[in-house]
Amino acid sequence: MKAIIDCNSFYCSCERLYRPDLWNQPVVVLSNNDGCIIARSDEAKTIGLSMAAPYYQQRDLIAKNKVAVFSSNYHLYGDLSMRVMDTLRTILPPQCVEVYSVDEAFLDLSHLPPSSFHPFAAALRQTVEMWTGIKVSVGVAPTKVLAKMANRLAKKNKAASDCVWVLDHPEHIEEALSQFDVGDLWGIGRRYADKLRDQFGITTAHQLKQMPEAWARKHLGGVVGVRMIRELNGTPSIPLKDPLEQKKMIATTRMFGKPVYRLEELREAVASFVSRAAEKLRRQGCAASHLDVFVVTNGQAGEQYRYDPRADHRYLQMPRASSLTHELIGYAMPLVDDLFRDGQKYLKAGVTLSMIVPDSEVQQNLFTPQQNVKGKALMEAVDNLNFSMRGDVVKYVSSGLTRNWKMRQEMRSQRFTTRWEELFEIK
Repeated sequence: MKAIIDCNSFYCSCERLYRPDLWNQPVVVLSNNDGCIIARSDEAKTIGLSMAAPYYQQRDLIAKNKVAVFSSNYHLYGDLSMRVMDTLRTILPPQCVEVYSVDEAFLDLSHLPPSSFHPFAAALRQTVEMWTGIKVSVGVAPTKVLAKMANRLAKKNKAASDCVWVLDHPEHIEEALSQFDVGDLWGIGRRYADKLRDQFGITTAHQLKQMPEAWARKHLGGVVGVRMIRELNGTPSIPLKDPLEQKKMIATTRMFGKPVYRLEELREAVASFVSRAAEKLRRQGCAASHLDVFVVTNGQAGEQYRYDPRADHRYLQMPRASSLTHELIGYAMPLVDDLFRDGQKYLKAGVTLSMIVPDSEVQQNLFTPQQNVKGKALMEAVDNLNFSMRGDVVKYVSSGLTRNWKMRQEMRSQRFTTRWEELFEIK
């Protein structure tokens, strides 16, 4: 059996953790630069606030209903997410926990007897809430797809389910499938949902389950569709990932807090993104030999964004894989210089590191010096300082000191768990 544990309105729950006066009040969290609504409490959903709606379009409804509005506080959310995941790893063996996203984790419950699925899931929910203060929902079923469906049912019927839903009997699974909209299935996007309804008359998960695998291979994305059909029929086809599995690509991208026009600011932003990507790279003990840099501009009058792969993207195959920030910045800066066009309005930039290999297996180059030991020791010291103090307390000057391009967070709450000067105070 598989389970998925999902934090309820996670960003809103994080904000409420240190604001108990908001537990029964509508709360929303905004995207980067306070642009759109990306998280809503149940109360905010009830009054009609739309997901992904531009903030400025919802201001009247927000003011009328006295909705608490917060800018994204990623330091707080990341730290509380880590607490939730560490709690799961304390209760279950680490190899039985797959962190799927910042607020979700799949669990392997195959070691438990069938009679204990519901009691265990209920106890798990209570323990996570008690230890972290974050409310969660738990769905349990024979496969990942069915577990996601069970979790959605648990969140949809919180009062009746107590945020726990277990599908452990064929008749319960059949009943749930017959009532579950095909567009709500994990892995079925809007495009496929419309195709299934319009072309094949498939509206429920139960109808999709009955389709043959050959049909799924042709009309539902090949092997991905076949896995979907098998999972709906109770055959596990999407295994839990190894928690130590290394990422094959690492990216850092950001919208700017305000448009960038100068080369110096664009260089600073990209250097900052390289630093962050390199930190992620070292965290999994790897090095990268391929570097991509891209920018997003405001092209013609009336256009909001423009991205031309030929004009707004540059890449480089480095002579040797590296994880040293200063080396990667050195390779990235000429790419930025080549991308920059005077008079252009830049709205976003990003960096991607790929062709990733373990740091111990870096192929050396006869014509370039080996990665020096002092450089690795320096990176380790910088990473330790930044991790313990949170944020880029120690950074390269090339990534900027004032950083006027940083994203706008005018309504950000305190970083209660990661900044000494912002710790929660009890009066």
